Amino acid sequence: MRSFIYFSRSAVTSGSMISRAGGDLMRAGRMDITLHTIISAFFLSHNFRKDVKLHLVLYGPPTPPRHIEIRVTDELEISKKDIGNMIKKILYKYKEGKKTEVFPGCFVEKKSLLNLVEELNKEGKEIFILDRSGESIRNIKIPEENVFVLGDHEGIPKKELKRLKKIATPVSVGKRTYFASQVVTVVNNEIDSRED
Repeated sequence: MRSFIYFSRSAVTSGSMISRAGGDLMRAGRMDITLHTIISAFFLSHNFRKDVKLHLVLYGPPTPPRHIEIRVTDELEISKKDIGNMIKKILYKYKEGKKTEVFPGCFVEKKSLLNLVEELNKEGKEIFILDRSGESIRNIKIPEENVFVLGDHEGIPKKELKRLKKIATPVSVGKRTYFASQVVTVVNNEIDSRED
């Protein structure tokens, strides 16, 4: 199982704030980047990836942090046109102190980036952090249980980044800076090519 953690400093943490943005997801803390990342993680031409788990860690207003976990299952009805509404409904269903399954394979809870990474590390997953100065992804060994951590257009805050680098291996997808969604596509492609 491959996993991605997408961190956003600004993506809103309330379904009502998405509604108030009136369809303009850029005004909802760049929720548009979050949605593109979801599409890149799961959608194939006429199919879905069921070998991916995506963790969204949102630090925007009004009540950060929010951790949304998504895995596509046969029971989950998901379409590119409705991802914004899906995330809005997931955020609406948050319950204090609980990890709530809102749709099949979709959960929401309060959890910080560092707590999530530490938890996955304790489960025996190899943690990689996307970093332009890291070793090329083409040269590293990627175990079956892996987690790739990436940030939005603002990146991961320096304090968290410093702590993450103590437990995560920095890897690079190249010298150019790509959109978060493109990075997910490149990583998926790299792992796919090793499985063929």
